[in-house]
Amino acid sequence: MRDNAKMDMTTGAILPKLLKLSLPLMLSSILQLFFNAADIIVVGNFASEHSLAAVGSTGSLVNLMTNLFLGISTGSNVLASHYLGARDNARISSTVHTSVFLGAVSGLILTAAGCLFADDLLMLMQTPEEVLGLSSLYLRIYFTGMTAMMIYNLGSSILRAKGDTRRPLIYLTCSGVVNVILNLVFVIVFKMDVAGVALATVISQCLSAFLLIRCLMKETDAFKFEFRKLRPDGAVVAKILKIGIPAGFQGVLFSLSNTVIQSSVNSFGSIVMAGSAAAASIEGFIWVSMNAFSQGALTFTSANIGAGRYSRVNRIAVISCACAAATGIVLGNLAYMFGTPLLSIYDTRPEVIEAGLIRMSLVCTMYFTCGLMDCIVGSIRGMEYAVTPTIVSLLGACGLRLLWIFTGFQLEQFHTVFWLFMSYPASWIITFLAHFVCFIFMRRKLPKNDVVRGELPPAE
Repeated sequence: MRDNAKMDMTTGAILPKLLKLSLPLMLSSILQLFFNAADIIVVGNFASEHSLAAVGSTGSLVNLMTNLFLGISTGSNVLASHYLGARDNARISSTVHTSVFLGAVSGLILTAAGCLFADDLLMLMQTPEEVLGLSSLYLRIYFTGMTAMMIYNLGSSILRAKGDTRRPLIYLTCSGVVNVILNLVFVIVFKMDVAGVALATVISQCLSAFLLIRCLMKETDAFKFEFRKLRPDGAVVAKILKIGIPAGFQGVLFSLSNTVIQSSVNSFGSIVMAGSAAAASIEGFIWVSMNAFSQGALTFTSANIGAGRYSRVNRIAVISCACAAATGIVLGNLAYMFGTPLLSIYDTRPEVIEAGLIRMSLVCTMYFTCGLMDCIVGSIRGMEYAVTPTIVSLLGACGLRLLWIFTGFQLEQFHTVFWLFMSYPASWIITFLAHFVCFIFMRRKLPKNDVVRGELPPAE
């Protein structure tokens, strides 16, 4: 690995290094969102009447199916960061090759599941008949790129473990440009509608995965990837899954509650569906900007735990939460303030914009509370507690949303779009407070004094 790609996260001031790690990660995540945003913008302006609703309505379903496997990247990141802090090169190498193997396998599983069950899942979500065919076509093509997507995410989590978020940003920039160009060519020139934007996304995902693997193959130390070593290490698999499955399951729980909400959105018709899809796309840029600091908290905490620098854990949590909250407050309120012109990028119909603004008034302005919640979860997972955040999220954010949907929301006076989206900020605030209590309790279990690297016990 190149020296300029290294970052020592266990010494020195935290904020400058956290920003150095998180800002490129933020930009990378924003570019990744452009894959779907470009799809929505192109179909909203150049495709058929129901294309925007068809593409937008698949987002929560895609997240539901992918989040369990994307949790594996969290496990890979925590494990690689821990071994890097402990300077265990042999296990870093095993983590690299095991992660790429798991990425390929999980991608193939997702492709098969997405192609086989697309229609059944869309009908379960009460997708309207007029958009069902287009949604199914988009979903099936989109899922053919799952292997590339999973390999990229697992590989980038490995690079992130050593503080390198710059090169993944470069690769996503290249693939993002290709995605936008192909979107326009396939839809405007070849009139391929939703099939064109889905195919463009798959091709761009393959490009980013290729560039990421090529990068790992050129590394010169324990992070170097070699195809002849591509096989799972049983002990590493167990550790990755121990952390990754609860993290992925939490993502599934959030996506499940969002899918139930999307199903309720669908019941209000295609206008509300289109407005919600456009607003959700804008909100996604805010969320990934905040989530970059959550990933930073996870990586920094894990590296310092591995190095025995326990005194830095509290500072990492406070600084990452402050950065995420500030980002959410500024971006969320700016997005709502300029909501009309932003929504008009996706769809110019006044009734669609009005529907989108209702959602943004509740979600965007309070999104900083979600950032706080995610950063505390990142710190807890960095301390290698994987199950507790999942349980808290199950009882908090997800349980409360589902409870509201099936109880209060069913009452006539509350059966409106406003009260549907009110479930988001309410659940974020309550769940953040619960996670914060858990963080304090778990932090007290760590040693009070730092351990010099030479005194660290061998990794289990």
